[in-house]
This record gives sequence, C-alpha cells and structure tokens, in this order.
Amino acid sequence: MSAEKRATIIASIVATCLTLLKFIIGIASGSVAVLASAIDSLLDTLISIFNFFAIKKSEEKATKEFQYGKGKVQAIAAVIEGVVITFSGLYIMYEAVQKGIHGNETTLLTPAIIVMLISIVVTFALVRYLLSVAKKTDNLVIKSDALHYQTDLWANSAVLLALAVVYFTGWEIVDAIFGFAIGVYIIYSAYEIIVEGIEILLDKALEDEIVEAIHSILGTDEEVTSYHWLKTRTDGSTNFVEFHLVFHPKMFLLDAHRISDHIEEKIRSLDSKKDWMIVPHYDPYNDEFFNEEYAPKSY
Repeated sequence: MSAEKRATIIASIVATCLTLLKFIIGIASGSVAVLASAIDSLLDTLISIFNFFAIKKSEEKATKEFQYGKGKVQAIAAVIEGVVITFSGLYIMYEAVQKGIHGNETTLLTPAIIVMLISIVVTFALVRYLLSVAKKTDNLVIKSDALHYQTDLWANSAVLLALAVVYFTGWEIVDAIFGFAIGVYIIYSAYEIIVEGIEILLDKALEDEIVEAIHSILGTDEEVTSYHWLKTRTDGSTNFVEFHLVFHPKMFLLDAHRISDHIEEKIRSLDSKKDWMIVPHYDPYNDEFFNEEYAPKSY
C-alpha cells in the first residue's frame, strides 16, 4: 500500500473517532461551537474516504482510453473537498446565528472542554503525519487533507477558548460568536484548495521558478542552436513538458537524441518528487515564425 493511501485511511479512522466524541458532547451540551466541530469532523471522515479512492484511481496506469493516466482525479478531489468545506463553513455560520438569536444555554462544559483538548492533541499529531507524507510525496490530495486538518486544529482551539470563556463568565453569546468566526475561517481556508485544483484542471503552467529553470537549461546548451514553443503543465503528480529544439541541419539524429536525453535529465532533476513526461521535437531550422498560425502559445 502506498504512503498516500495509508495516510487517507489513518485520517479517516481519526476523523471518525473525533466525530463520535464531538457529536455526543455537542448534542448533550447544546454548544453550537462543539456541534459545528463535530459536523466538520464528519465531513473530514467522508472527505478522507473519498480521497483514498481518488488516490487509488490516480495511481492507475495509463490505458488505451486514458493514455496520460488519471492523475487529474486528484485535482477533481481537491475541488470537491474545497466545496464541501465551504458548505460546512456556511452551515456552521447559520447555526451560530441561530444560537445568537435564541440564546440556547450551554451545559456539560467540563466534558466538552476535555473532549476538545483530546481533539486538539490528536489532530495536531495527525497534521504532523500528513505534512510529512505530503512533503515526501508532493501529492495534492494529501496536501489538501493536511491543510484541511490544520484548519480543524485552529477551529478546535477556538472552540476550546469559547468553552473556557463561557465556563468562567457565563456569556453564551461568546459560543455563537466563536462558532461564526470558525465558519468564516473554514470558508477562507477552502479557497486555496479550490483554486489549486481548478488551475490543474485548466492546465496551468508550472511554477514560474521551474519554467525559468527549464528556459535556462534549454538556452545554455552549446549544442542547441535555439529552442521554441515551450509548454508546461501538471496533473498534480506528473509534470508535462513540451518544446522544440533546433539543431544544425546536418547533425545525426543519434547525436540529437543524446543531447536531448541530457537536457531531459537536467529538467527531471528540478523536482525529483514528481514524475515527468517530457516531449522534445527536433527541428533542422527555427520554424517558430514560419508556422505562427499553427503554433501553440508558449511563454
């Protein structure tokens, strides 16, 4: 089993346990902040399970029908996860407004505080684990999951603070205010996940630093006359690069391949965590301006 799959399974188990604890205390105590945290943990469980199948599907080899693989499933999963997080944030805000209006009393404060302390400790350990997996694999789904649980960590801390204030002051409105603030923060955190997923689905170019590094590699090889039509994109786990290399018209094809292989090795070394699919095209002269009508846009 891959590290990514293992991470989603562990996250699902942790989220399920926290969901049960928070729901029991949230319903019994009447705390909108704790109940909001329970709903968020339930969504965590569903999302982590969904992520497991998304990663499983993205790891499938290329087929006749899907010749570039199914790596973009990760981006689709990230967008769905971000949307779900957004709706959970809106629901939490709604519940907070309802409590602010009706002023329901919070009970069982001590058990609620204990549960939130346990939740913070467990979530912190899970975030550290997910971040370590994300660092090793550079997997978009795991990064999204880690970011999600990081927001949970802050949300849980805010819930704990709200419960502490209510415990010592009796100000019930604090529970509603903190619950509303948590909802806003959750929606804000989802924005980055959605944007990154959409950018991959729209074939956004690789980061400027990597593109500039590729330009430098292509432009400094002494045996390459010139180059043009550089294009890049990623599906989250594989980087795709295309370019045209111009060689001397009388150069042997064997020599052109040797030079190209060397260039490809340099490009791959820019990010060893990602797979690379590099497609060079060999030209005997620079045809960039002769074929502008059919040329792909490159920068």
